[in-house]
Amino acid sequence: MSLTKFIPTPQFEEYRERFKDCYKMERRKDGVILVQAHTKGGPIQLSVENHRSVGQMFKTVGADPENEVLIFTGSGNEFMMDADPEGFKLEQEDLAYWAYEYAYKDGRINVSSLVNDLEIPTIGAINGPGFHTEMCLMCDITICSEDTIIYDLHYDIGSVPGDGIHSCFQELLGVKRAAYALLTGQAIDAKTALEYGMVNEVVPRDKLLERAWKIADHIMTQPRTTRRMTTQIVRRPWRRQITDSLDGGFAMQMFSQLAKKQASHARQHIGDSVAYVRKGKRNNFD
Repeated sequence: MSLTKFIPTPQFEEYRERFKDCYKMERRKDGVILVQAHTKGGPIQLSVENHRSVGQMFKTVGADPENEVLIFTGSGNEFMMDADPEGFKLEQEDLAYWAYEYAYKDGRINVSSLVNDLEIPTIGAINGPGFHTEMCLMCDITICSEDTIIYDLHYDIGSVPGDGIHSCFQELLGVKRAAYALLTGQAIDAKTALEYGMVNEVVPRDKLLERAWKIADHIMTQPRTTRRMTTQIVRRPWRRQITDSLDGGFAMQMFSQLAKKQASHARQHIGDSVAYVRKGKRNNFD
């Protein structure tokens, strides 16, 4: 017998309870786990606190060997179109501290943990308009609802788009389309996202999770090792992006925040940027 024992792995019932304020979780007997991000049961409202939870959740789900496929999505009619009213108070009170903790450390972990800490296939299901959709777009397979709008608001709220969305857009859109989307705040609808290769399928909203479960069913038809090793192959482009551009992008965003002495996601600026998307405008300068 070994002189040491295995360190206990995370238990689903325990971490489902621990993450309940940010994520609704359910898992089938075959190990397919559904994680629905939410704020108070509705669409995600960005804050320092729930921003940190993303990487914590991915790492925990990835550390549980009972999980076999992850479906990740939002809640309600939007993915993320607002900020928590008090969600960046911490950052505003101590910008120098949180520029590192929020804008560099937590953000890097969020993106890298999705790619590196989950050894299982991932399915992103974008449930409507929103920013920070890289968490779904960088999944192995991505589907979206018909009313999905993908856009990045960083530049239009005075922030450098270096927190992973740049890596995501450059990989999926190419140099020119990514530059246009990042500099203009282009609102990319579901049909265009499919044409650009950002998503694999567009489905009716009420069929979104049903379709995600069906894709998971197909993935589960092959042996565990086949599933997991195939995942390592399909993620190689994302790993190159993370190695080449993630740290530098975050550092530039953090520096710009400190240089202008302003929190990264001031709520009033987010509201202004979101307004043009809700009005159906394609660009913030239309």
